[in-house]
Amino acid sequence: MKLYELRPGAPKKAPKRKGRGHGSGNGKTAGRGTKGQNARSGGGVRPGFEGGQMPLYRRIPKRGFNNYEFRKVYTEVKLSDLEVFENGTEVTAELLKANGIIKKINDGIVVLGNGNLTKKLHVKAARFTKTASEKIEALGGKAEVV
Repeated sequence: MKLYELRPGAPKKAPKRKGRGHGSGNGKTAGRGTKGQNARSGGGVRPGFEGGQMPLYRRIPKRGFNNYEFRKVYTEVKLSDLEVFENGTEVTAELLKANGIIKKINDGIVVLGNGNLTKKLHVKAARFTKTASEKIEALGGKAEVV
């Protein structure tokens, strides 16, 4: 698309003001009709509900492998988050939790290479991204897989 191909956008249409009297064209029942589940406040059905008929997501067969129950959930920590520690500190999952950098340890810590690090640290984690381990070791620190 070129600059000369630009055209003005469609004009904004004002929303219908429901329940504001007969003059608005949407008075009394506010376009909901009379009676029934959808006419009531808080009425309506959840997504996927088919009026009691067996819904599609339960009718079709479930096939294939699903590892959801046994998956590993890692807590992510950016390199810039480790900047709060002093030079030569041994950074562990427990220390990160104690300092409030992470809330839960889950199945381990993964250190991401986001941000910059200026201190020499000995970091112990379950996983490191390639850039994270390179940045830690470039400063003379150590990235140890636990």
